[in-house]
Amino acid sequence: MQPAKTAGDSGEAEVDVLRDTPLRLVGYANELGESFRPMWKTWQVNATYGVSTAYVLADTVDKYTKAEKQGQSGIKAATDTLVWQSFASVIIPGFVINRVVATTKMALKGRKAPALAPTIIGLCAIPAIVHPIDTGVHWVMNKTIRPMLGI
Repeated sequence: MQPAKTAGDSGEAEVDVLRDTPLRLVGYANELGESFRPMWKTWQVNATYGVSTAYVLADTVDKYTKAEKQGQSGIKAATDTLVWQSFASVIIPGFVINRVVATTKMALKGRKAPALAPTIIGLCAIPAIVHPIDTGVHWVMNKTIRPMLGI
């Protein structure tokens, strides 16, 4: 992701702590949960969704606050962030990793394979799905909700 630009005259980029640092990875906690689903209890997997959701809400509040301070619509910024983060960080990746792990588990059923194989494949799939999902969500939002918001 590109660092957000500051409103100052220096031209230096401001580091967005929630998007431009390792804290961004907190948004992917549910993908870890989905990868470990075969080994974890349901409440543990659900807790990872709680962590990801907390990240999404923190980023939403942050973008609302920053927009308002710059004299822009906080509601538009918050809506854009909430929709984008919900789909790009939680809903779509969680579904994809869930299906990768379930398909792997089903494909390996009755075969001599390590019990960790579905989890390992799920974990390995995470980096491969991030960019395509982010790009796809941007594309869909650019064609739908962003024009409605006037963004």
